Amino acid sequence: MLATLFRTASAPAAARPLPRSSVAAAASLKAQPTFFSTAPVARAAKHTAAPAAADEKHTFTFPDSHFAYHKCGPISLDVDATKNEMLDMYRNMVLIRRLETASDQLYKAKMIRGFCHLSTGQEAVAAGMHAAIAKDDAIITAYRCHGFTLLRGASAMSILAELMGRKDGCSRGKGGSMHMFAHEFYGGNGIVGAQVPIGAGIALAQKYLEKGTMTFAMYGDGAANQGQVFEAYNMAKLWNLPAVFVCENNNYGMGTSALRASASTKYYTRGDYIPGIRVNGMDVLAVREASKFAREWTLSGKGPMVMEMVTYRYGGHSMSDPGTTYRTREEIQHMRSTNDPITGLKERILERNIATEDELKKMDKDARTEIDAAVTQAKASPEPDLKELFTDIHTKGNEPDFLRGCTPDETHHYAQR
Repeated sequence: MLATLFRTASAPAAARPLPRSSVAAAASLKAQPTFFSTAPVARAAKHTAAPAAADEKHTFTFPDSHFAYHKCGPISLDVDATKNEMLDMYRNMVLIRRLETASDQLYKAKMIRGFCHLSTGQEAVAAGMHAAIAKDDAIITAYRCHGFTLLRGASAMSILAELMGRKDGCSRGKGGSMHMFAHEFYGGNGIVGAQVPIGAGIALAQKYLEKGTMTFAMYGDGAANQGQVFEAYNMAKLWNLPAVFVCENNNYGMGTSALRASASTKYYTRGDYIPGIRVNGMDVLAVREASKFAREWTLSGKGPMVMEMVTYRYGGHSMSDPGTTYRTREEIQHMRSTNDPITGLKERILERNIATEDELKKMDKDARTEIDAAVTQAKASPEPDLKELFTDIHTKGNEPDFLRGCTPDETHHYAQR
């Protein structure tokens, strides 16, 4: 599967049959040294002039394999991006990776407890989508949500504090890894697939209130077989809601290869009567362009769309999963070395002399400093008061007289109104 979805532009799909297991995938990796490249083919030769101006546009050309379509398209293979846009996406991806690295270290130090799902390797999805949408557009996703929370406006400190169950967390220390929220970001949801119909509901509200905005409802390939996903498709198309259903396909649902769980792994076609796009989710520019296309589609009144972001997580499903029992270390290392989203964008920037290597190193260092400072601040945050257990359950003014805790002596009585 990996060898088919991640392939070079010059290699036809027919020449690369889908392996039926992780073992077969690992064998195919040895024979095929590259998948598709994360760097598009440049229109011009490498530039050697002075670094580019902030607003100067640079044009890149994607290989055909970056996109596939179902009842829509095509997206232009030529893409323009300015220096500021490229560096902003680079900085966002580096910040997300540093944040996830810090989370990994805090978990191993037993300062983060419970579930913790990291998105290392999948940074291009969050950064590319963020670059394409408006501030008041909505996103709702599953539990691999730290990067989205950061880019939608929550501080790194509040995310790390939330992971550690501290008072200054973005959910006041009550949500943890799976329940984070920010401006027009509705989580972080722990029940597999349950966020998809909620996303359709957010889109219904946007249309009803004539907001002129839309919703990205995200889920993984493991959740793609949930019945409620298809129910949400149906309602969204019946009412032509401004919703884009995004399958973040990292090839493994927990510890199961998508090929073992899904009769059809063409997730972008699963909407049937809803148009769909498959995108190289390891390429931040491809994600940006596809997200722009999908956003414009839904806001023009054409109804919903299904997107499949083909990506890859380097770590396990969660921190309790080593991630190497159902795939080989060779497979993971191959993806890191040939398809890393940060490295791919860095190579583009350097090839076009959009920025110097020293500038990028400074951005890397600044990101590390920012996240290290956030870790220190989050550690200093106290644990929430036990009274917080009874807040944020009912809207203010609508609380019942009392609410039971885990035991009768924990009953909380609300103040008389």
